[in-house]
Amino acid sequence: MAANTVARCHNIDDLRRLAARKVPKLLFDFIDGGAEDEVTLRRSSAGFDRYQLVPHNFVDVSEIDISTEVMRHRIAAPLIVSPTGLPKLFHHTGEESLVPAAGKHDIPYTLSSASSTSIEGVGNLSSGPKWFQIYVWKDRAIVRDFIERCRNSGFSALCLTVDVPITGNRERDVRNGLAMPLKLTLPMLLDMLGKPAWLYNAARNPTPNLANLADRVEGNTSTADLSRYTEEQLDKTVSWDDAARMKEQWGGPLAIKGVLRAEDASRAAEMGFDAVIVSNHGGRQLDHAPAPIDVLPEIVAAVDGRAQVILDGGVRRGTDVLKALSLGATACMAGRPYLYGLGAGGQAGVERAMEILKGEIRRDLMLLGCAKATDLGPQYLRQIS
Repeated sequence: MAANTVARCHNIDDLRRLAARKVPKLLFDFIDGGAEDEVTLRRSSAGFDRYQLVPHNFVDVSEIDISTEVMRHRIAAPLIVSPTGLPKLFHHTGEESLVPAAGKHDIPYTLSSASSTSIEGVGNLSSGPKWFQIYVWKDRAIVRDFIERCRNSGFSALCLTVDVPITGNRERDVRNGLAMPLKLTLPMLLDMLGKPAWLYNAARNPTPNLANLADRVEGNTSTADLSRYTEEQLDKTVSWDDAARMKEQWGGPLAIKGVLRAEDASRAAEMGFDAVIVSNHGGRQLDHAPAPIDVLPEIVAAVDGRAQVILDGGVRRGTDVLKALSLGATACMAGRPYLYGLGAGGQAGVERAMEILKGEIRRDLMLLGCAKATDLGPQYLRQIS
């Protein structure tokens, strides 16, 4: 049934609307919303509109290649699944749908530190490329433990996220009463009753929890206690020395995520990071921060080929990906498109999101007169005011 429903979705916005009908409002808004006035959230997608794609004619596009190499791994398309916390809130399968879908489409899946399936559990879900998103925790033993667990579970890369010294002010969640522990109100209950499939599966499955931290809190390991523990462990004194130590401990491909300044990107490249991920955390942290696409050119220039540059934020169309690649990005990260798919129809919905984006990239490359995604460059763009 889910496969038939999502098959009628022809773009990411169709999946978004379907997810909004199937997932309770307070949880859909958790996926969909941003910080404060959501200016950054809107800019992240709108920024792509400042660029036009200029086709080349008389080009052989009978064979299109959208593959690329990211973090020392060849992937089928310039797409990466961003880390997103507790996806089992939105659909009872969570990572059990997201990871196999990414593996089937041969694109990297990035597991959140706040995942609802453990590192070890995800390691067994797919043989595809898997990355792990990690913070610098106050308790450095957590960092060492996570690194060792990723190494033993077949993860190929780490993604150090540096833009969360404190959780952003996400006012949709405050207004909806999304807090831990969740206190159900009559409007919440009525909304959930209007989402019978979600409610049925939520009742039949355990309450989603922060699986990677369950053994860190003595006694009560409720989501509320683990969420408080996570907030307390976010280190507000993180330095470049901490990043260097993590790089040494891991010894494999490592990206730094949350970069919006050229000088920070240059420093990361100088230190030997494999990739710089240009990200405003999906507009969920500092409102009025720039859109990733707006600072991408200056960051690409600052890195100057010493590291790969990945754009994270605002991607909803294949044309968005082509614009980012033309400005020097190696690939694009996205989270919401796949969560919309998850909420709309479990693994079938996630796969549909991936099919849509890959299909658009392939079609739009052909229309652009470019046979290989890796051949994209500024010659295919025209910037408008």
